[in-house]
Amino acid sequence: MNFSVTDNDFFKETSSFYKEIKKGRITHQSPSNIALIKYWGKHGVQLPNNPSLSFTLTNAFTETKLDYQSKAKKESKTEISLEFWFENKKNKKFEQKIYKFLENLLPTQPFLGFVHLKIYSQNSFPHSAGIASSASSMAALALCLCDLEKNLLNTLQNEEEFYQKASYLARLGSGSAARSVYSNIPITTWGQTENIKDSSDLFASPYKLPIHDIFQKYQDTILIVSAEEKSVSSRAGHALMEDNPFAKTRYELAHSNLKKLIIALEKGDTETFIEVVENEAFVLHALMMCSSPPFILMETGTLTIIKKIQKFRKKTGIPICFTLDAGANVHVLYPKKHKKECLNFIEKKLKPFCFEGKYLKDNVSYQ
Repeated sequence: MNFSVTDNDFFKETSSFYKEIKKGRITHQSPSNIALIKYWGKHGVQLPNNPSLSFTLTNAFTETKLDYQSKAKKESKTEISLEFWFENKKNKKFEQKIYKFLENLLPTQPFLGFVHLKIYSQNSFPHSAGIASSASSMAALALCLCDLEKNLLNTLQNEEEFYQKASYLARLGSGSAARSVYSNIPITTWGQTENIKDSSDLFASPYKLPIHDIFQKYQDTILIVSAEEKSVSSRAGHALMEDNPFAKTRYELAHSNLKKLIIALEKGDTETFIEVVENEAFVLHALMMCSSPPFILMETGTLTIIKKIQKFRKKTGIPICFTLDAGANVHVLYPKKHKKECLNFIEKKLKPFCFEGKYLKDNVSYQ
């Protein structure tokens, strides 16, 4: 698929295209996701060094509204015109980030230079909760941009192409955002692998292999261990993988773990699921500690929670496990049929180690 619109007929006659633009509003909502097979390390323009696989969440999402209208005729058509609000307040820091993202898209999406954009973004979860929202926010924006192209140029009429392009654009803003354009899809994958047909580094895809019933409505309780900004950004962390002495081994392990997880997801094998998912979380943070310079994003509370989860699992036989993103927070994963016991355990034993006792109840999205 060609993701550029530079050859569109509208751009052969600028004045004709300009007359077509009318005021409009586009709204999209995109979920957060939690990777089970981690994406860590990239090349080129936001291309992954290994495939990843993630659960799509339900309650943690970003809603973005995009208002557009024609620029004044004298305004430059090679510059972005943008206003940005986050949680109903002007946010210059986020606006600059979005401006740079859109500016980088101009060479292949030149219609962006013909409109003035007002973007309003808000999360379903508190921004201070310590949950990375870049995936859901960039995914929601990418969906809005694809709808804008569809409205202005009458392109992207095919649903699969629409979502592939949205994922492609989201990826350019935040790698993991590529997996967040798909709502109501339990699992998404991103990255070329022989284990998944039609997989691609350019965009993520809904996971179409068999998924056992037990994983269809898996629960994810997100424990907020820290609400502070990370000491090292994910972007910087990815860059440090270039010189990481264990990088090659890591990429080989990701492919191996993905293969194991695919089989576990089909068979309902929670034991292998736990083995792979916790290994991926540990490896992600081990890679950070082996970078040059090294860095640690886990907190004391993170390690305490992990030990308590493993002890509770051994004692009760309940297939509860954890995973981590690139931060201190802990995602507690467990089957829906054990929801009552697990939430009781979290409330009594894990809540004391959360920042201000905060945790968020979520679950895997499903059709």
